[in-house]
Amino acid sequence: MSDAPAIARAADALARATPDALATRARGLSDRAIAWIFVAPTIALLLAINIFPLIWTVYLSFTNYRANRLNQTVEWVGTRNYERILTDPDIWHNMQVTAHFVLWTIVLQVLIGFTLAWLINRKFRGADLWTTIIVLPMMLSPAVVGNFWTFLYQPQIGLFNYVVTFFTGAPVSSFEMIGSVALAPWAIVIVDTWMWTPFVMLICLAGLRSIPESIYEAAEIDRASAWRQFWTITVPMVAPFLMLAVLFRAIENFKMFDLVVELTSGGPGSTTELASINLKREAFEKWRTGYSSAFAIILFVTVFGLANIYVKALNRVKGR
Repeated sequence: MSDAPAIARAADALARATPDALATRARGLSDRAIAWIFVAPTIALLLAINIFPLIWTVYLSFTNYRANRLNQTVEWVGTRNYERILTDPDIWHNMQVTAHFVLWTIVLQVLIGFTLAWLINRKFRGADLWTTIIVLPMMLSPAVVGNFWTFLYQPQIGLFNYVVTFFTGAPVSSFEMIGSVALAPWAIVIVDTWMWTPFVMLICLAGLRSIPESIYEAAEIDRASAWRQFWTITVPMVAPFLMLAVLFRAIENFKMFDLVVELTSGGPGSTTELASINLKREAFEKWRTGYSSAFAIILFVTVFGLANIYVKALNRVKGR
């Protein structure tokens, strides 16, 4: 009779146990073990796709390896590739071109994107239709956009020159955007801004619509002007969203390749040769694999370091 309470508790626990739990316990597997069984293939795939190529690239960056040579003797050259890159004036020119492109595309996209988001957030009639129309460019392939704007930039028949002529009165053939040393950098800035401003607009629009209406109502009760409401409520509360958009666009534009290749191929000369284009030429035209691997690591460390600093600043703005 003394074992009756223990037997009753065991029977009650058995009755409450689910069939899945019983099967799991029968196999001797915990919930954590089952989770790892499902997650492990994904982790292994990510390691194979991301981590291993990174480690292999780091190794190649210290060698004179060339991918187009079979049965070659790979020589360990230490930091020689890094020293040559950091002292090469052509590389620094590519970085300056990249910085110019990144800076001006971000400035224009933030200004135009925020303005469009502010206008659409006013909820006028047809706002949804205009939002759809504005978002269309970012849905296109960069290769398609590059070819499309190459045609628009044609000196004789391109629509862009006729628009400029209409406003300035200059001859149609006087604006050779992608063939001019002075205008080619701005040509790619214009195209990237046209294509990706809608992305910034959507992020800003999400920020604007996340602001509670009660805050504006309280400001109106305090007789705050619309201008004061904009600078003390709208801008501070949308700032984290703006900074997030800047982070995304800066990373993407730092590694921009396909759009610029379709428009100018880095020309005329090296006027629009971004760091990514030079990296491709070193790796797949000159076949200097070790050298280009070192260049890729330098670019990776640069972007990763700047992104880390920026994320810390973003967290401070968000008050974390």
